[in-house]
Amino acid sequence: MKQFKAIIFDMDGVIVDSEPRHQQAFKAVFKEIGYENSHGMIFEEYLGKSDMRLWEDFVEKHQPKQTLQKLLDRRQDHFIEIIDQEQPLFTEIPELIEDLHRRLPLAVASGSLHPVITAVLRIEDIRRFFKAVISSSDVSEGKPAPDIFLRAAEALGILPEDTCVIEDSEAGIEAGIRAGMTVIAITNSLPRERLSGAHYVVDNYAEIRTLLAHS
Repeated sequence: MKQFKAIIFDMDGVIVDSEPRHQQAFKAVFKEIGYENSHGMIFEEYLGKSDMRLWEDFVEKHQPKQTLQKLLDRRQDHFIEIIDQEQPLFTEIPELIEDLHRRLPLAVASGSLHPVITAVLRIEDIRRFFKAVISSSDVSEGKPAPDIFLRAAEALGILPEDTCVIEDSEAGIEAGIRAGMTVIAITNSLPRERLSGAHYVVDNYAEIRTLLAHS
């Protein structure tokens, strides 16, 4: 593996074990507004994408009386409450991030909005290790468009080709590839065969540490 000058982390499914908790928060809102058993949304199709994408499709499908912003805000409130209570960082993440931080500038590029990112990164005070934090709200197009990764590289002052992305979703892999970056995908959310578009596919954080040992 080449030597890199920066590392960009996706957040959901990479830093925090959030995918089942995202679903829990969505389901709580669906129940509140009367769509508990009829929402018709397939959560796996939205892995790596922004909350807005799912809610836009839900609104188009059902035309609920609640505004899109109201739905976004309510789900976000549920999710932050869950994160604050459970603090579900992947066990190996704090040590890995701290170790990489000693050698390279780090960024987070997440499809989540800033209040959610803030809630996650305050767990064990890991925000201090990231030079830049980019949300889907900071770019015009979310993943699989490359915008969020390009904005993160710009914030770090590093060329895309000198940057490595750590992802867990097909949309995130596509975004990293389109940005011209090297992509490591971890099988936290999807099976290995679904992640084959990445340059490297790993099953655990020890493998990431080994791949990045010389960066």
